[in-house]
Amino acid sequence: MFLKIPFFGLIAKRSPMDGLVEHYDKISECVATIDESLECYVSGGVCREFEELTKTIDTIENHADKIKRNIRNHLPRGLFMAVDKSTFLNYTKFQDNILDAAQDALHWLGMRPVAIPNEFQKELINLLDSVRHATELLGPALKSTIGLVHGESLDRSGTKDCYRKVRHERETIRKAANKLQGRIYNSDMDFKDIYQVIHFIDCLGDMGHNCENCVDCLRNMIAR
Repeated sequence: MFLKIPFFGLIAKRSPMDGLVEHYDKISECVATIDESLECYVSGGVCREFEELTKTIDTIENHADKIKRNIRNHLPRGLFMAVDKSTFLNYTKFQDNILDAAQDALHWLGMRPVAIPNEFQKELINLLDSVRHATELLGPALKSTIGLVHGESLDRSGTKDCYRKVRHERETIRKAANKLQGRIYNSDMDFKDIYQVIHFIDCLGDMGHNCENCVDCLRNMIAR
């Protein structure tokens, strides 16, 4: 099994796993855009820049799709993959799902103006911070895994610790989202507003869930 790594290095100038980092960088851009959008939204409804921010995230997502297709269309034959091909493809799917959920989150937020009550504003922003943190933690987990797979690092323990941090943050997101959704559902907000905000929170939860799916795939890549 370990012979696959040097074989791969002999026949390919660039590992397909390096493309995952390029794709991951688009997640960071998307989350930064949502962060900016929510701050704008919560502070005063649909502000003037909101539509521009929505277009920005659509552009980022389209660029990420091109990167994903390029990765998948240029995979080497199965024998020369450094990791199991199905695991690799599952990872690309889950990482792309993070971007799709981010795009859906912004879609729900921008569907119609909703006045977020003061009592929920801080919790919404804290939830988004946790989602941003989970996506930020995914970056070191991915790069550390690539280092192990390519034989550039021997730090299996440190890599597994990166996975645990993502899972821990995912659990924080899950609990915070459930608590906030319960409070909003039982509030005096208009039902259309409740429906819209709860779906926005669902999308944030999906982002955290797919971060966890990503590290599960990464863990499989280094399994002995």
